[in-house]
Amino acid sequence: MPATDDSPPVPVTDSVNTPVLDEEKASRSLRRGLISLAILVVLALGLILAVPGLHGVGHTLTHMQSGWIAAAVAFEILSCLAYVVAFLQVFETTPIRFGGRVALSELAFGTAVSLGGAGSVAVGAWLLIERGARPARVAERSAVLFLLTSAVNVITMTVVGLALWVGILPGPSNPLLSTVPAGVGIAVLAFFLALPRLSELAAASLAPGRIQTLLATTTESVRDTRDLLFKPDWRIVGAFAYLWCDIAVLALCFAATGHSPPLAAIVLAYQIGYLSNVIPIPGGIGVLDGSMVGMLVLYGVAATPAAAATIVYHAISLWIPAMWGTVAFLILRRTRHEPLILRPTLAARRLLRAERRRWRGRED
Repeated sequence: MPATDDSPPVPVTDSVNTPVLDEEKASRSLRRGLISLAILVVLALGLILAVPGLHGVGHTLTHMQSGWIAAAVAFEILSCLAYVVAFLQVFETTPIRFGGRVALSELAFGTAVSLGGAGSVAVGAWLLIERGARPARVAERSAVLFLLTSAVNVITMTVVGLALWVGILPGPSNPLLSTVPAGVGIAVLAFFLALPRLSELAAASLAPGRIQTLLATTTESVRDTRDLLFKPDWRIVGAFAYLWCDIAVLALCFAATGHSPPLAAIVLAYQIGYLSNVIPIPGGIGVLDGSMVGMLVLYGVAATPAAAATIVYHAISLWIPAMWGTVAFLILRRTRHEPLILRPTLAARRLLRAERRRWRGRED
């Protein structure tokens, strides 16, 4: 089982406390999501071609440079692989191949089924629990994974907002466009860092029960996330590259139009625009595009290249994880009865390597 500790496998049962993956429902949801995605894409393209006011966008789309588009596709693939690394950092005893497929399945459900970040992580939790992982432990590590990727978003928005405000990065001169994102980011980070202490104080004043347990779990998850962010470990590159490579896809799509806005404008418009993904529409078709184009225009980008770049970016960022993750999910369904062998934790692997070096030294 791909548990997050060295405990033995626990068989999956149909008990109330053990959520079992509904294979038929999950497969049906993914299939319907992909169909809805395809229909919405066709409708969006038809709208671009049919509405006279959007002909400029259509002209820009047809004249985008293919080399830059190919580079954007490569960076989206890198973004997916980076998420796999982040997943394996959090679920570090999970077998690499199995963990990679679970992570890619999460991406597919997140793009095609409109689950959002927390919902797509829940899909991965179901797949782990089906193989025998302890639900409580999976829930805690899934929360850490969600908090880790969210923290990277907030850190990036804060740093870029501050860099734009002090003039390190070029961009619009309106201070509100830099100070507001930076201020929100600082407030969220401060709350995140203070949350364990606040949860402990709240739990101390409560009688034992569900709320106290929830506060204790929250404290553990936030502290584990903080450790992953700030303790030296090369795997943290995964969480950052997952976001930054995806932002690079948008920047490369702009390059394909022959129009390259300031980096700060791209990053901040991207992050604020993605807040619209809370609206439950498959792939955020129309909603994400409109909000992102609106933010790009607010940050001084011309509307036509902004719309063209956003449309191509959105197509790439949807279909690559959706199709790749669908293949991974289908493989997981076919191999669900195969046994899994847990990997040692990172600390155990380091100790094993040290022991091997010590034995080699004695032999020499």
